[in-house]
Amino acid sequence: MVVGIDGSPASVKALRWAVEEARLRGATVRAVYAWSFPFRDGEIAHLAAEAAHDALQQEAEQSAQNAVRQALGADADAIECVVTEDSPAQALTQAARDADLLVVGSRGRGGFAGLLLGSVSSQCAQHAPCPVVIVRP
Repeated sequence: MVVGIDGSPASVKALRWAVEEARLRGATVRAVYAWSFPFRDGEIAHLAAEAAHDALQQEAEQSAQNAVRQALGADADAIECVVTEDSPAQALTQAARDADLLVVGSRGRGGFAGLLLGSVSSQCAQHAPCPVVIVRP
């Protein structure tokens, strides 16, 4: 079972739901946290991305661990946590290639707070290679 995490309230609830569902199914959970450098066009942006890559990766790994600890507390060590440099929807659909279920929150940290369904959730529902559960906060 794959679940997308980003530290948002919806992803915390999605992770908790996935862990409980995995217990019922006797399955494992892989939490996926995706990050990307915001600018890549142009030589200066490319050089900046290369220079900052390790620091950004470490920050993303720390954010992922914090998100898992926030959601699961003492049970945080029971799941696999994967941090990847990619767009969230792409990372989740790729990670779900060998999964029985993909779990995402209804919306994450995007700028349009009034939407009922975020862009990542929508893309996952449309493109995932397995069934998708969208958990509302």
